[in-house]
Amino acid sequence: MRRLWLIFSQAATVALAVMFVVATLKPQWLQRDGRGFAEVVALSQAPLLPASAAAAASAGASFTGYNAAARAASPAVVSVTASKAGLRNPHAQDPTFRFFFGERSAETQVGFGSGVIVSPQGVLLTNNHVIEGATEIDVRLPDGREARAEIVGTDPETDLAVLRIQLDRLPAITLGNMQALQVGDVVLAIGNPFNVGQTVTSGIVSALGRQGLGLSTFESFVQTDAAINPGNSGGALVDVRGHLVGINTAIFSRSGGSMGIGFAIPVDVAQQVMEGLLRDGQVTRGWIGVEPRDLTPEFAENFRLPIKDGVLITGVLQDGPASKGGLKPGDVVVTVAGEPVGNTAQLLHRVAALKPGSPAVIGVQRGTQTLQLSVTVAQRPRQTQRQR
Repeated sequence: MRRLWLIFSQAATVALAVMFVVATLKPQWLQRDGRGFAEVVALSQAPLLPASAAAAASAGASFTGYNAAARAASPAVVSVTASKAGLRNPHAQDPTFRFFFGERSAETQVGFGSGVIVSPQGVLLTNNHVIEGATEIDVRLPDGREARAEIVGTDPETDLAVLRIQLDRLPAITLGNMQALQVGDVVLAIGNPFNVGQTVTSGIVSALGRQGLGLSTFESFVQTDAAINPGNSGGALVDVRGHLVGINTAIFSRSGGSMGIGFAIPVDVAQQVMEGLLRDGQVTRGWIGVEPRDLTPEFAENFRLPIKDGVLITGVLQDGPASKGGLKPGDVVVTVAGEPVGNTAQLLHRVAALKPGSPAVIGVQRGTQTLQLSVTVAQRPRQTQRQR
């Protein structure tokens, strides 16, 4: 019995040794469910791909980054050089001053930014603060061509400007769909930071509809962590297809450089402003002549208001549209043309969307009274550039 057990043990040991050698040197000889042993191990250790890379792999292609988006959009993103005459010394005409300091002419000031060609006919979008006050505006394309630009129109309240250049065979960027853009989507920022030349950076959409930053009157920014630096202003924010989703306009920074918080004007706002400037030379917006302020819980409680959301009217322009319609200081606006209003930014956007010359119903809470006032909307006066 002991002899049989010894023979069995030796045979089992030899069989295991043979299987180990075969598995090491000839794994294809061992099959499991129609697949080799080595293939099973490789599949269990396969690295997980990003969603975009996985989609490319499933389509039979390897993920190579966002070079296709950069190639599609970059030819339409230009460098903008704005020049304006410097200020002359107020004592320049004083003979004594000229005796000691000589004749000194005002030095030309030069600023750099970016722009985006949106039409083969030479229409460009950029920021108003890039070209404000400029006497000469020069545009340089990525292919090396240069042209002098003329100003079609500006809109300081959204910090947008429309330029035009006269060149043949101009590339034009494709406008994207803001409704499809979501937080977390990959975006590329293309521009001319620090005037080093065209640069592409990548990031994601960090937030949508960002307001209350004090950068412009009408704010609804796309926030991104794609690196945006001085000189990127007026450049393109594009999606992974290379379609324009925003005009880069500002950064939050304590050092002057990128800190991962940049803001872009949504493409739908830019398109609306551009069409108004091309058609009428100005952007038509509604205006009722009030001084608004966000309603605070303390105010609502102190005056025993039955509402918590709305916009407090602290001042009404004498003989303005709101005054003629019966609006008074202390009223709280809760709706405009049937649309709810929860803060000052919403009130500005709702009123601006109204057609000048047409009547609009303003829902108001006056103490314990709920009123519906009819106001004839006027054309919003043109504003000057805000201090950035």
